[in-house]
Amino acid sequence: MSGDHDDLLARVAAYYETRLSQHGPTPQGVDWNGPESHEVRHRQFLRLIEEPSASVLDLGCGFGDFLRFLRAAGHRGDFIGYDVASAMIDEARRLHGESTDRRWIMGAVPAPGCADYAVASGVLNVRGDADGEVWERYVRETVETLSRAARRGFAFNVLSLSSDPERRRANLHYADPVATLAWCLSRFGRNVALLQDYGLYEFTVIVRHA
Repeated sequence: MSGDHDDLLARVAAYYETRLSQHGPTPQGVDWNGPESHEVRHRQFLRLIEEPSASVLDLGCGFGDFLRFLRAAGHRGDFIGYDVASAMIDEARRLHGESTDRRWIMGAVPAPGCADYAVASGVLNVRGDADGEVWERYVRETVETLSRAARRGFAFNVLSLSSDPERRRANLHYADPVATLAWCLSRFGRNVALLQDYGLYEFTVIVRHA
């Protein structure tokens, strides 16, 4: 892992620990607008995770809200949450406990093939003052990490350049959906879907391994 990558992860961890300290275990605590959009965002990943018994990895799990969502949706499989912010992992353990069907791990690089499906929500958005090319490398490295961790498929979301320019924030990363889809198709094969029809200023990419 490069020094640039390590530096970015340290900044990301500090940013989210500050948000958690300010807002607690709420959507705002992981830098989302509110509970309604948070639920909509979670719901897109159900397109990938169809089997209730499948194991799931959440990269950048925050305080573990996706586990709550999955269990409410009937999911019964094992869950692994990874996050680079130690305060987030501590909060996830406090809220959800740790047992044979759920684990919380501090880090950014899960073991290859550790889950059936892997997801990442929001981890590609907060660029801060990082150089654009450095952040683009981070985005692709993170997507590659998801791909290696998942046996059957993975998904991620990212803010979209299709959003209204006046609504964009200078410290956030906005991706071109067309370019992102083209890269995923060239890198991971044809079993790729891009969702941008759910009313938020972002898109979700779903990739199934052949």
